[in-house]
Amino acid sequence: MALPSSLADFLRRHDRDRYLCALFAPANRRAAVIALYAFNYEIAKTREVVSEPLLGRIRLQWWREAIEAAYASGTVRAHEVLTPLAAAIREHRLSRAHFDAMLDAREFDLVNEPPASLAALEDYCAATAGRLQCLVLEVLDATRDEASEAAREVGIAYALVGLIRAIPYHARMRRRFIPAEIATEVGLDLGALFELKPPPALAVAVERMAGRARYHLASARSRRRRLPRAALPALLPARVASGYLGDIEAVGHNVFDPRLPPTSARTVLRLAWGALMRRY
Repeated sequence: MALPSSLADFLRRHDRDRYLCALFAPANRRAAVIALYAFNYEIAKTREVVSEPLLGRIRLQWWREAIEAAYASGTVRAHEVLTPLAAAIREHRLSRAHFDAMLDAREFDLVNEPPASLAALEDYCAATAGRLQCLVLEVLDATRDEASEAAREVGIAYALVGLIRAIPYHARMRRRFIPAEIATEVGLDLGALFELKPPPALAVAVERMAGRARYHLASARSRRRRLPRAALPALLPARVASGYLGDIEAVGHNVFDPRLPPTSARTVLRLAWGALMRRY
């Protein structure tokens, strides 16, 4: 499928790291991968572009109906992201269940309650980023062996790292994805957090979340020798997550530390090395 240059630019502006990962997909499948990542961005930003939860649910329902139309007839309304996404669905016979799970999981973004437990947060990450990476695998025709489970693990780790890095952003909006059980166990002062004065307990909470991200990366990498080579582009986000985990550890898990870069200039090198060595 042909890719409008505007969609690639859209993804590069709004989700640079996934855009860079997409560049390592084979040329004849890259457009579909970019369309998937752009769709993910569209539904992930729902909370940020609506003024109240009801409007967010309406927006997610619009996407549900659009996905249904893409599967029912293949004919969809003209839209910068939906049009190439529908083409990718048809060309690569993508599993609808992944799209349904991603949209259902995004309903959680519209509530103000944090996840109850770390396990609940991991389930959310699996239903969002984990499902996304499984769709990328389908585009690559690489779902054989244990690739789907590895992609799911990479997605969970990538999402956990993203939520860790977003703690200051969410705190400004008086939101948090730090599980309630962890906040209670470490004695996290939520008032200080929301005043952007990170309490010492925050670093302990971040370290626990980062530890789970590392666990999922290790689980994904333990399957490396049993995966088809074609799966690699779907797993390269692991390289990005590892890099950010290193940055976070270097500042003592203080995500408010001004030395923590918003993005990493080394991401391209990490991805290129991973692609060259066939390691994620």
